[in-house]
Amino acid sequence: QVRLEESGGGLVQAGGSLRLSCAASGRTPSRYSMAWFRQVPGREREFVAVISWSGETTYYGESVKGRFTISRDNPKNTMSLQMNILKPEDTAVYYCALRQGSVVAQTPPMYEYWGQGTQVTVSS
Repeated sequence: QVRLEESGGGLVQAGGSLRLSCAASGRTPSRYSMAWFRQVPGREREFVAVISWSGETTYYGESVKGRFTISRDNPKNTMSLQMNILKPEDTAVYYCALRQGSVVAQTPPMYEYWGQGTQVTVSS
């Protein structure tokens, strides 16, 4: 079993920054990609960013390109999301997800493990 725990959410003013972290523990696979998704009530879970096992491949959702940066530290089994120039429309619950293997994906069903989520609220 793999456990994912997010941290770093909170309330920030528009234009500000936040850094989210995700720690993986338990029986982590030998190789895995990690991603961030977000969700607001009544809407589908939205892809935010993904990073491959090596860290060499990253993809971002269109709405966050140029503002968010995903990174990972494999020896520590952690992943981070640096969020800059935050907008009110970035308000959501942010989820960390893990997919076994080297292939990256941008859709929720492709991920086997999920964290509980952390709330990010951006005030205007």
